[in-house]
Amino acid sequence: MTAGQKQKFGGNNMKISQEGLSLIKKFEGCKLKAYLCAASVLTVGYGHTETVHENMEITQETADKLLEQDIKHFEKHVNDLVEVDLEQNQFDALVAWTFNLGPTNLKNSTLLKVLNNKNYEGVPEQIKRWNKATVDGEKQVLEGLVRRREAESLLFTGEDWSKV
Repeated sequence: MTAGQKQKFGGNNMKISQEGLSLIKKFEGCKLKAYLCAASVLTVGYGHTETVHENMEITQETADKLLEQDIKHFEKHVNDLVEVDLEQNQFDALVAWTFNLGPTNLKNSTLLKVLNNKNYEGVPEQIKRWNKATVDGEKQVLEGLVRRREAESLLFTGEDWSKV
């Protein structure tokens, strides 16, 4: 290590696996025409929200490329914020969660505090808490988010999430 370089505490420089991508794809779905998601955010492809404009249409190839670009952004945030070692399935679950909720929510979450205190067993419960979205100005529990959080918590613990 050269002078000025910092070694990351957790040593995480991980990439999402196909399993993690499968979870994201399942719950995001892929829409090639721009739409408003449940939280009223303009979205296209697999949950892509940057650079989207009304009436935008993309190809499947573009949707795949946007997902690949977006994933790198969320991998970086998880790698940067998590200070403990992770197994692949744990990393995948955290990237999927952060993909859906954003890095600011991860950074400020009790989930991250619990994880960075090495309380791995407490993480699934923390994942499941994030099951609400603002709809018509009110926070509401959404069944799709309940299912997604269940799948992410199962993936985090290394269990089969595919039937959720």
